[in-house]
Amino acid sequence: MSVSVSVFGLGYVGCVSAACFAKEGHTVVGCDVSQTKVDLVNAGKATIVEAGITELVAEMRASGRLRATTSAREAVLATDISLIAVGTPSRSNGGIDLRYIERVCEEIGAAIKDKTTRHIVVVRSTVLPGTTDTVVIPALERTSGKKMGPMLGVCMNPEFLREGTSIRDFYDPPFTLVGSHDASAAEAVLELYRGIDAASHVTAVRVAEMVKYACNSYHGLKVGFANEIGNICKALGVDSHEVMRLFCEDTKLNVSAAYLKPGFAFGGSCLPKDIRAITHAAREADIRTPILTGTLESNQGQIKRAFDMIMATGRKKVGVLGLSFKAGTDDLRESPMVALIELLIGKGVPLMIHDDHVSSARLIGANKEYIEKEIPHIWTLMHPTVADVVGASEVVVIGNGSPEYRGIQKQLKDGQIVVDLVRAFGSKTSDASYQGICW
Repeated sequence: MSVSVSVFGLGYVGCVSAACFAKEGHTVVGCDVSQTKVDLVNAGKATIVEAGITELVAEMRASGRLRATTSAREAVLATDISLIAVGTPSRSNGGIDLRYIERVCEEIGAAIKDKTTRHIVVVRSTVLPGTTDTVVIPALERTSGKKMGPMLGVCMNPEFLREGTSIRDFYDPPFTLVGSHDASAAEAVLELYRGIDAASHVTAVRVAEMVKYACNSYHGLKVGFANEIGNICKALGVDSHEVMRLFCEDTKLNVSAAYLKPGFAFGGSCLPKDIRAITHAAREADIRTPILTGTLESNQGQIKRAFDMIMATGRKKVGVLGLSFKAGTDDLRESPMVALIELLIGKGVPLMIHDDHVSSARLIGANKEYIEKEIPHIWTLMHPTVADVVGASEVVVIGNGSPEYRGIQKQLKDGQIVVDLVRAFGSKTSDASYQGICW
């Protein structure tokens, strides 16, 4: 189904989006404050330089499905959906400048005021979580005189276009993402992408806003990580490209979704030890590794975060469910739960602990030696049943994902607070009686 859409901002994202949506059979009106950009599009020329875009703009202009104007009113009155693709440049302090976003929303809103049919405004610019709710919607409502609802819809539709390959990325995206408070508005936006062969997701507005930042931050992190590994490799006489070629062949743990769920700190007998070893080798070679070093610092910070959350409850009796590094194991070596418990003991917090896989009778080998040497006092805090710990605690800390801990909700009493480090209760989010470490 053909849709009439206006695209505000004819820079990189706007020019590509306008041309590609026209290619998909939609009627597109580009809008920009720059008369030069508008004239270029109307002359069948692209506003950017990239392989294929000049030909595409010329073709779409000749087809009659693409034109441009400097009039926001004209663009809005001629279309049913407006995409915002204006810039969000950095301020000197690192924050983003939203003046162009707010200004274009005011212009769109003023035009919507005179419409008798529903209009949907879609934010395609990259904006921080909360921007749509606190800047975009208020500006639209203020200037249009209309509230979100039957006559005004607002969505967030982040783009995943890379400079140099943006046309290819438009037609082969990782997914199409629409954030909305209104299912019917989201469905109307998805209609724009009906011809694109990609999975589509409708989610909360703030999730859609944040996904773009998570993606770009991770992309930057990967570049920095690979460079730090490469610098260490060179210092140690190792072929860095061969190392990373083999690294990328592991699609179970390395290039995968593994380890990418927010939660508590990592631990165990490998990760902390090996990161310390490679950063030590880097220091000896006079190689700076801020990302690798920062990984250990960040991990310690997550343990401190859990400690602060527990202390902030103001309660005295704390029950801990799960002591081992990983559910279903007895591995306590560098367990972040042990580090957390040591912090609590240091503050004199009365503790009760349960972990079926950790007991003086069952532990053997390295774990038994570790307990006897480092934390022999832990045995006096252990209790045999979950019910014992939950029943006597004011704060219940869930430290690993054992199935028996995921089912304790029925055992909780009014006034108890749960501090969850593993998201044991599914999609539940933080409230007065439940605190997720990062949800």
